[in-house]
Amino acid sequence: MTAESTPRLRRAVSYTARLANQPRLLLAVKTSLAAVLAWYLAPLIPFTEDQYSYYAPLGALVTMHPTIARSARVGGQVLMGLALGIAISLCGIGALHLGVPGGVVLGVVIGVGVLLGGLRWLGAGGDWVALAALFVLLAAGGDPEGFSISYLGTTAFGVVVGIAVNLVMVPPLYLRRASERLSALRDTVTEVLTDLADAVAHDEIDADRVHRSLETLSRTGEAVAGDVDEAEESARANPRRRRQQDVREQNAQRMAALERAAFLTRDLIDLLLELQATDDGTLTAVVRDDLADAIRRAADLVGTPVGDARAPERLRAADEALSAYQRALGDPRPRRRADVATGAAVELCLRRIIDVTRPFV
Repeated sequence: MTAESTPRLRRAVSYTARLANQPRLLLAVKTSLAAVLAWYLAPLIPFTEDQYSYYAPLGALVTMHPTIARSARVGGQVLMGLALGIAISLCGIGALHLGVPGGVVLGVVIGVGVLLGGLRWLGAGGDWVALAALFVLLAAGGDPEGFSISYLGTTAFGVVVGIAVNLVMVPPLYLRRASERLSALRDTVTEVLTDLADAVAHDEIDADRVHRSLETLSRTGEAVAGDVDEAEESARANPRRRRQQDVREQNAQRMAALERAAFLTRDLIDLLLELQATDDGTLTAVVRDDLADAIRRAADLVGTPVGDARAPERLRAADEALSAYQRALGDPRPRRRADVATGAAVELCLRRIIDVTRPFV
């Protein structure tokens, strides 16, 4: 390789990397390429008629999705839906030859197609059952068998081309993006815990405010879970996943830990609201400062990025703050047993939040 070609290669790699970071643009480019390839190559398919080559781009279009695994799954489901619809239509054409009125045949074919389209295992292909049945019934003319073979064969060819293009041309891998979204969920959990610590410190736990925080936490958790699932799906059958195996495993571990931390945060809020409603003020006054500090230290620990040098120090601070709160619970001043039990449940909840973050320290 010459010195002049090296900068060109670097620019090409840089451009490819930027393209890969624009999922919709990348999908549009790959879909267009797959459709063009399918169109020009479709006449080479045996046992099909050239005049139906336009179904090949259709197959490429319906199968092209952001991930390889989804492309393969949807492509297979569409082909099953088409095959089922064609079978229904051929039965309808047979009924026409027996003298059944065309309107009756059309209605039955469409009705059966819609019913069978509801089969769960068909997935995305369910929408194509009635459509394929109608298409074959109305467009097959005097050669329903030849039309059906060409329709299904060229569409299947387009599906194969679409999957091949998706596999070869910068197969998408969203693990890094999922890692960033996990950090957003981490920050949301941290923010909720920090606000809760401030509320406890000032003895001003607002039920409406904490419920709004929980709604935000739930929405963020659901969105991030979807992104992580999509990233995991993008890794299936993806040749690029081997270089990102560590990121993939870490994402799975972080997702499990953050889901657990979010669940425990909800439990913690419920317990504190219960304590606020039932306590006569004695227990809250005794443990308020220690409890607020324990929650704040737990929030700091949850919000610590993976691999951060401050993590061991924050883990130690969280353990010490929780121990201080535990000692405060043992204060001999009189208080009701029910309140002490709730306070102990709060301590256990905080302990579990700390424990789920411990593997990342």
